[in-house]
Amino acid sequence: MRSQLTTLIVAGVAALAAVGCGGSSDEPTAAGEVTRTIDSTTTVEVVKRVGDGKDTFDPAAIYERDAPGVVTVSSVLSGGSGGIGDLGDEGLGSGFVLNGRGEIATNAHVVTAGRGRAIREAREVYVAFADGNQVQATIVGFDPNADVALLRIEPGDLTLRPLPLGTAQDLKVGSPVAAIGSPFGEPQSLSVGVVSATNRSIRSLTGFEIAGAIQTDAAINHGNSGGPLVNGAGEVLGINSQIQSTSGGGEGVGYAVPADTVRRTLAALRKDGKVDYAYLGLATAKIYPQLARRFRLPVTSGAWLQHVVPGGPADRAGLRAGNVERRFQARSISDGGDIITAVNGRKLSDEAALGVELLAMSPGDEVTLRVYRGGKPRDVKVTLGERPQESDSSAAP
Repeated sequence: MRSQLTTLIVAGVAALAAVGCGGSSDEPTAAGEVTRTIDSTTTVEVVKRVGDGKDTFDPAAIYERDAPGVVTVSSVLSGGSGGIGDLGDEGLGSGFVLNGRGEIATNAHVVTAGRGRAIREAREVYVAFADGNQVQATIVGFDPNADVALLRIEPGDLTLRPLPLGTAQDLKVGSPVAAIGSPFGEPQSLSVGVVSATNRSIRSLTGFEIAGAIQTDAAINHGNSGGPLVNGAGEVLGINSQIQSTSGGGEGVGYAVPADTVRRTLAALRKDGKVDYAYLGLATAKIYPQLARRFRLPVTSGAWLQHVVPGGPADRAGLRAGNVERRFQARSISDGGDIITAVNGRKLSDEAALGVELLAMSPGDEVTLRVYRGGKPRDVKVTLGERPQESDSSAAP
């Protein structure tokens, strides 16, 4: 069944200079030349979306409705030799339209080169639309910690079809999803699958973990990066970002940065052009029943401190990591460290929840941690720092 479209026309004005051109809007300049103003309109197509697609997941309808809002993003990452046709290193990925103002979301790694302190922006970025139009884009900002970038184009007389950001908070394993993008440079490609897992952690461009990632078996390959993972209603659940592969191709294990993280990042990039992250400066281990019994821990969930960054916020607050290395179930454990079980009274379901809690906080905030030491609980106040540009590989968040 064809999608029902409601079209909203937004007018804009672009000025072009021409010599000796007639027309009703011509205006003489001081030099006697004539400047002609040409009006152009941006068409913003607003699509009616019903439900969440759980009961009416129709790949053909999803593609017809949402593919026009997905773009191919190409970037020139570094200078070449200067010869004809030598543009240097190039990046290729996908993105999607956010609104009628010409904002485009994609992955940070599509429009940057390098990692950590060495990361740098692409020199040029271009956005290609489904209707064949291709325009240059500017990088408003990028967040290497979430692998999200915000681009902006001049809408001009383009037709834009924004895709709405949804939420991944209530996402269920088994929910149908679709990925749209440009795998291997093949634009407007659709793949479908299900949510394979939620609340995964994936590595960012700074070495810190991106919490709450969505795992899917929808085929994701090189070039899909930055494209949307959508539900049946066309709501963006996440930005396709990574694959786990032994061959280099899609093997049914792809990951998307959750829409909730994307929304926070985009808001900060619009406001400041960057995103600040709170920082504790520690590494933790997950507690599970067998581990708790083996080491006689006082709790069965929480974050067990394995490493504390010297001089970091956790260290200054007096938190302690384990200092005795032991082997358990084919892994090395530092025994004797503090256990964090709650942040500002909110209980941690597992160690990954600590990073999720910090996402809502800012550098300089004071938090109260419920900590178990020697089997006894205590409250420890910590003033959060600002996350560094690159992770100490042994410590996060």
